[in-house]
Amino acid sequence: MDERVKQISPMRRAMIRPELGGIVGTVAVFVFFGLFAFDSGMFNSQGIMNWSVVSAQFMIIAVGACLLMIAGEFDLSVGSMIGFAGMMIAIFGVTLGWPMWIAILVTFALCVSIGALNGFIVVRTGLPSFIVTLAFLFILRGFTIFLPQTIERKTIIGGIREAAEGDWLANLFGGTIGQGFFTWMGESGIIATFERGTREGEPVVNGIPMLIVWALGLVVVGHVLLTRTRFGNWIFAAGGDAEAARNSGVPVNRVKISMFMFTAFCATVFAACQVMEFGSAGADRGLLKEFEAIIAVVIGGALLTGGYGSVIGAALGALIFGVVQQGLFFAGVESSLFRVFLGVILLFAVILNTYIRRIITGER
Repeated sequence: MDERVKQISPMRRAMIRPELGGIVGTVAVFVFFGLFAFDSGMFNSQGIMNWSVVSAQFMIIAVGACLLMIAGEFDLSVGSMIGFAGMMIAIFGVTLGWPMWIAILVTFALCVSIGALNGFIVVRTGLPSFIVTLAFLFILRGFTIFLPQTIERKTIIGGIREAAEGDWLANLFGGTIGQGFFTWMGESGIIATFERGTREGEPVVNGIPMLIVWALGLVVVGHVLLTRTRFGNWIFAAGGDAEAARNSGVPVNRVKISMFMFTAFCATVFAACQVMEFGSAGADRGLLKEFEAIIAVVIGGALLTGGYGSVIGAALGALIFGVVQQGLFFAGVESSLFRVFLGVILLFAVILNTYIRRIITGER
C-alpha cells in the first residue's frame, strides 16, 4: 500500500514524532530537579528567570541550526559568528561612533551576507558544509581578535550600553517588557521584592528580557515556516533527498543558502542581545556555541542525516540544556558534572532518534 494512504496507529504516529525525545527529556529533567532542588530557589521567580534566560540563549541559535540540519547541512561557524557580530556592533557603534541602530543593521547585513557566502560555496562546490563552515569558524574568530587589537589595542570593547542609550533599535535587543505587570505582582505578594537597599520594595524580577521574547518569536516563526508553508516542505525535501527534490522542481540550492542566511541571522540576534546585556563585546564570546546548538537540536529529535526534525523539539532541547546547566547549581551538584549529564542526555537522544528512523524506514 502507498505509504501516503497507509493507516498508522495512534501509538506509532506518536512514536515517530520528532518532538518525542524532547518531550520525554523535558519531563525527566523537571521531575529530577523537582525532587532534588525544589526547595533551593530554582522554582521561585528569580530561579525561573535564571534558567529561562540561559535556555533562551540556546533556543535562539537552535532554531537556525534546526532548520539548517533538516535541510541536510551543518554550520560550525555559529559560535564565531556570535563573537564576530558582537565585535562589529561595538566597533561600528562605539569606536566609529555610528548611531547604534545603524551599527546593528549594518552588522546584520554583513553577517547574513557571510551566511549566504557559506551556503553559496557549499552548493556550488559540493564540498561538505562541515568543511566550509569549519573554515569560516577560524576566519571569523581570527577577524574577531585581529580587528579590535588593531583598532583599539585590546580584545574587549566596552561602552556599548552608553552608546545605545535611548536608541530605538537597541531597546529591541537589550530592553525588557512587562515591567508594570511584574511591579503589580510584587505589590500583590505573588513574587518576592527587595527588602532593603536602594531597590527596596521593587520586584526581584522586573520584566521579561528581550532575549526571551526573541527566542519565543523565532520558535513560532520557525515552526510556522516549517509546518505551514510550501517553503517548509522544500526544507524537508532538500534534506531528505536533494536529487529527488531537484527533479520535483524544488529549488534546493536556494533553500540551502536561505537556511545558512537564517542561521547567521539567529547568531546575530544572539550577539546583539548579548552585547546589550553586558555592555561590551569580547573576542572570546560564542566559544563552542555551534556545538551547543547542534546538541540542542539533536536532543530535540532531529536526525543528523537531514530531512527530519522539529523546531518545537529543538526548543525543548534548548530548554533541557538550560535547565540542566542551572539546575545542577541549585541541586548542589558539582558543576563539572554538567558535561556528564549533557553527554547522557545526548546519548539517550541519539539512541531514541535512531530507533525512530528505523521505525520510519522499516530497517532492523
